[in-house]
Amino acid sequence: MFDVVVVGAGPAGSMAAKTAAERGLNVLLVEKRQEIGTPVRCAEGISKDSLSRFVEIDKKWIAAEVVGAKIYAPDMTEVVMAEEMAGNEVGFVLERKIFDRHLARIAAKAGAEVYVKTTALGFERTDNGLRVKLRRLGENWEVETKLLIGADGVESRIGREAGIIKTLRPSEIESCAQYLMSGIDIDENYTYFYLGNELAPGGYAWIFPKGEKSANVGIGVLPSMAKMPAKYYLDRFIEKVGIKGKIVEFVAGAVPVYGEISTAVADNIMLCGDAAYHSDPITGGGIANALSAGYHAGLVAAEAIMAKDYSASFLKRYDGLWKSDFGERLRRNKKLQEFFLKLDDSTLNSLARSIAVKKIEEMSVQAIVAELLKTNPNLIELLREFFT
Repeated sequence: MFDVVVVGAGPAGSMAAKTAAERGLNVLLVEKRQEIGTPVRCAEGISKDSLSRFVEIDKKWIAAEVVGAKIYAPDMTEVVMAEEMAGNEVGFVLERKIFDRHLARIAAKAGAEVYVKTTALGFERTDNGLRVKLRRLGENWEVETKLLIGADGVESRIGREAGIIKTLRPSEIESCAQYLMSGIDIDENYTYFYLGNELAPGGYAWIFPKGEKSANVGIGVLPSMAKMPAKYYLDRFIEKVGIKGKIVEFVAGAVPVYGEISTAVADNIMLCGDAAYHSDPITGGGIANALSAGYHAGLVAAEAIMAKDYSASFLKRYDGLWKSDFGERLRRNKKLQEFFLKLDDSTLNSLARSIAVKKIEEMSVQAIVAELLKTNPNLIELLREFFT
C-alpha cells in the first residue's frame, strides 16, 4: 500500500513525487520508458526565475543561457526582445535528458521508490482507495494506493479513465517535429521564432541554441490548419531559412494547446503537466507549469493523507493552487492564440513592422502585446477582453 502512486517521471511527475515524499508520504513513481528524459519532445527552454523556484540550478543540465529572443514575421521583419539587465529573467535551454533524471534522483533521495520500464495499465476503485495495474519487464502486478497522480502526458490514460479529460480535437493540440542539429551558425545569446501561416500553419518554427554550435530546430503546427505532417513543414522551413548543419537526432510529438481545464481532479486522482493540458497555448512551453503543478499536487497529496480525505471535493484545493499560479495565464493566452490564428500573413507583417524599431525589454507574450497596443490603437477593442 502506497500513499501516492505517480505515473510519469517528467518534470511534473518527479516534482510531485519529490514534494510528497519530502512530507513523509510513501510514494511510488513509475515511468514507462527505459530511460527517464528520453526522447526529448520539446525545445527545452525555461526562464531562470521559473526554474529556481523549485530546484537549485546545476550547470550540468544547462545547455545554453540566452538573454533575448528574435521573432521573425513571414516577410522576415525582425522583432528583438532582450533584457538590458538579464538577472533572473535570463532564459535557459536545458539538457532535458540530464535534467529529468536529476529530478527523478532527487525524488528518490527524498524517499520515493522509482521504477522505469513500468507501464500503468489502468486502475480500479477499492474500499481503501485505488488498485493500480502495472506492467513491468513483461509481468503484470498491482499496487494499492490512496492517491494517484497522473503525469502521463498528453492524452493521459489516467485522466481519460478518470473522466477528467477528453480526446483533444485537432484545433486543441500542436503536432511538433524537431531536429537536434550540429554545425549551426547563430548568435547563441538568442532564441529564434518564425511566424507565418504558410510557414507553420497554426504554430511557429523555432531555433533554440544548445551550445557548441548545436541547436534544437523545430516546428509546431495545428492539424486543423496544416495540410501536411509537421516534418514536411520543418524540412521546408530549414530549406527556406537556409539553415546549414548536420542532423543528429529527430523527435516528434504533440503538445496540448487547450487552455485551462475546469478541473484536474477526481476522487483519489490528480493530473498535472501535459496530462492536465498545462502547457501554454501561445508558446507551447510546459516545463515551468509542469514543475509548478507537480509541486502543488505533492502539497495537496500530503494534506489529503493527513486529513484522510481523498475525495474530489477535498482535492479541489489543488485546482485552486494551480489556477491561482498560472491558470489565468492559460485562459488569457488561449484567447490570444485564437485571435492571432485569425490574422493573415500580411497583417502579421504589418504588426511586426510597427514594433520592429521598439526596444522590448521583457521576454514575454505580454510585452509583445503591450507594444502592439501602443503602436496599433485599433487593436485595443479587439484585445480588451484579454485584459479584463
